Amino acid sequence: MTESATDTTPADEGDELGSGPGRVLVWFYGVFTVAAASRSIVQMIMDFGKAPLAYVLSAVAACVYGFITYSLVRGGEKARRAALVCCAAELLFVLVVGTWTLADASAFPDKTVWSDYGMGYLFIPVILPVLGMLWLRRNKR
Repeated sequence: MTESATDTTPADEGDELGSGPGRVLVWFYGVFTVAAASRSIVQMIMDFGKAPLAYVLSAVAACVYGFITYSLVRGGEKARRAALVCCAAELLFVLVVGTWTLADASAFPDKTVWSDYGMGYLFIPVILPVLGMLWLRRNKR
């Protein structure tokens, strides 16, 4: 037997993480994945030498957002735990980069998704991981 009684398939739990308020989180994370990836790709192609740190951080943000989106859609306990860790890491990144951009603006000649705690994105980058962690903790099995 390949699955134990405690294993669950994505179909068993996927609806819980990605339904109700989880559906709104999936939408926001999906939009932010596309926005951060598009931004970083264009910036890296057009003018990577101007602000490589900022552009790489935007690409990292896109990867984090994409993984969280995937985890919310996939569902299951392992995906929930992985998304919870990524949301915590995302919040840490937003706080560190946000503080760094305020303390040493010269280190960032151009903005990142996480600059100034996500002010360019209506502070959604700092709010989203908090809401994500609350939702994921609420759906703990």
